[in-house]
Amino acid sequence: MKVYLTNEIRNIALIGGAKSGKTTLAEAMIFEGGVINRRGSVDDKNTVSDYRPIELERQNSVSSSILYTLFENIKINIIDTPGFDDFIGEVISAIRVTDTALMLVNAQNGVEVGTETTWRQTDNMEIPVVFVVNHLDVELANFDETVRQLKQQFGSLVTVLQYPVNQGNGFSSIIDLLKMKLYKYAQGGGKPEILDIPAEEKDKAEEMHAALIEELASKDEALMEEYFDKGTLTEEQINKALRMGLMSRAMFPVMCVSSKHDIGVSRLLEFIANSVPAPDEMPGVKTTDGKELTCKAADPTSLFVFKTAVETHLGEISYFKVYAGEVAEGQDLINSNRNSKERIPQLFVINGKNREKIGKFVAGDIGATIKLKSTFTNNTLDSLKNPDDIIEPTIYPNPKFRVAVKAVNTNDDEKVGAVLNELTKMDPTLLFGFSKELKQLILQGQGELHLNLVKWFVENIEKVPIEYLSPKIPYRETITKSAKATYRHKKQSGGSGQFGEVHMMIQPFKEGMADQSEFPIRGRDTIELEWGGKLIMHTCVVGGAIDSRFMPAILKGVMEKMEEGPLTGSYARDIVFNIYDGKMHPVDSNEISFKLAGRHAFREAFKNAGPKILEPVYDVEVIVPEEKMGEVMTDLQGRRALIMGMDSEGNYQKIKAKVPLAEMNRYSTALSSLTSGRATYNMTFAEYVQVPSEVQDKLLKAYEEEEQEED
Repeated sequence: MKVYLTNEIRNIALIGGAKSGKTTLAEAMIFEGGVINRRGSVDDKNTVSDYRPIELERQNSVSSSILYTLFENIKINIIDTPGFDDFIGEVISAIRVTDTALMLVNAQNGVEVGTETTWRQTDNMEIPVVFVVNHLDVELANFDETVRQLKQQFGSLVTVLQYPVNQGNGFSSIIDLLKMKLYKYAQGGGKPEILDIPAEEKDKAEEMHAALIEELASKDEALMEEYFDKGTLTEEQINKALRMGLMSRAMFPVMCVSSKHDIGVSRLLEFIANSVPAPDEMPGVKTTDGKELTCKAADPTSLFVFKTAVETHLGEISYFKVYAGEVAEGQDLINSNRNSKERIPQLFVINGKNREKIGKFVAGDIGATIKLKSTFTNNTLDSLKNPDDIIEPTIYPNPKFRVAVKAVNTNDDEKVGAVLNELTKMDPTLLFGFSKELKQLILQGQGELHLNLVKWFVENIEKVPIEYLSPKIPYRETITKSAKATYRHKKQSGGSGQFGEVHMMIQPFKEGMADQSEFPIRGRDTIELEWGGKLIMHTCVVGGAIDSRFMPAILKGVMEKMEEGPLTGSYARDIVFNIYDGKMHPVDSNEISFKLAGRHAFREAFKNAGPKILEPVYDVEVIVPEEKMGEVMTDLQGRRALIMGMDSEGNYQKIKAKVPLAEMNRYSTALSSLTSGRATYNMTFAEYVQVPSEVQDKLLKAYEEEEQEED
């Protein structure tokens, strides 16, 4: 395959809701470009894009696929993305490295939650969007209503470039307002017959064309003068205005296709080649030190790994975009994130499950390599001339769904951990690790479907049976008032004994609080606890009642109990303890004696200091259709949510609430059921707050029962 120059490359992402036809469109695009000689279909399980076993089984995308097609001398890189919100990380990665998003919209369903979700990502990253109205061949297709919803949801910048003549069963004709021609397709699609616009459509088309040209001319002062002078624009000027409108997000064109029947696809490719910006026309990418890389082949090499995967018979494969310079087979580069050297063993042009070797890529192109030693998603590979150009990492959403993982066979525990750790390298929206606090392996992802597919992979590909359990909640324990306790540890068993006595007062800690004045403070240790909050130790002993060399042992004993709180075994936090008296023995006192005395004194004082259990509370934002607001609000209130406010987002409402983590178990499933999959949400840790007394009573009882069972 030839090496394409930067201005000969276009990078697009196919995005949109599930069942909007992205994979089928990708198949038609690479067929029209002559890259394949026969179109596959999702139903027949033979598309180039959806080729992984889980995708063939489910008949929908769960991972993005990198493809390319050709139009004349233009290479069009395509990233086909999943439509389910659980796989939003794949969409974000694709948008990050492409220059234009093609948003597919189902003509029979209009704007769906998937349209909304993916739109927000394009808005966040400020990339051009072209709406592609698909499924115009189905009986309930309604182009005008779809456009109305698009304009209502995304504003007046939504601009129709084409409209269907005979939508529904038998759909075959499109009027193109740029070319002012009728594109008529034979059964099975392919190359259209380009005809004059029929008389019955001429007035409508001319009116829409005039408005479109005037809008395009307004994108540039010189074009506006040309338009006023001649009353129209040339095709070259129209394409220039379209690129300007797209790049500035001052226009969101609407195109028409039937991806299933290959109608409108060749014209869409022509539009991409002529009107979509090339990589060097788009704003540059930022590095972590504020530098900008602007896709120039003459600059030192910088490439960004946006996806890592494992492919059958190939091993680990790294997908990248070249943001500057060129990359060639055998080239030595530096992983600037890890300060390690990498040699590029081979380079591939990727088309889904197919790959072709190539000698080099230039700035703006997207490709793949294999068997890198220590390079993963979000890493930058630079030439030796610019080893510090670290491209800003892609930011992924916080997890929304968590489970505890356990191997069915305990002998497989270590293997499960290794497999899941590898998966997190490939999927940045997955988080996995052992919680020392909860004593569980915790896996977190974007939803129940997301984690169910992880389970499928572990069991079907790695052949390790696992089970998912409800994860424990990381509660915290603290106190609400002061209390004192004395504990004497005394043990005699022949020879040297053990003796240590500690007098302790504990208090709740608050930022800015005044020190206690009952005892003189002669020493202070402040510990920033790794699980949040503080522990402060005041040494108030006078007259040598406890030697200073035993104070670290007392602190160690208290810390042991802080790590396994007296109420439920959860971490304790935000406590001040004052050692104000005690006793030693000249022979029997030692560090272990004072560690145990400090631990037990702390435990007794804690139970008398108004102990409280704290629970993690999250900020939750739910985006829901207006007509489903009542049901979703009722459900949230049943989860002890505190509603903080509501905002409008087009046809949708955003509910803001604070919800205890304990009440969010399987929320994604419940929300989907309540709204028929039309709502989405995100959650971010907010704070720890006291649990209600009835909840605390239940937790204490459950912990007591658990302790009895272990005994």
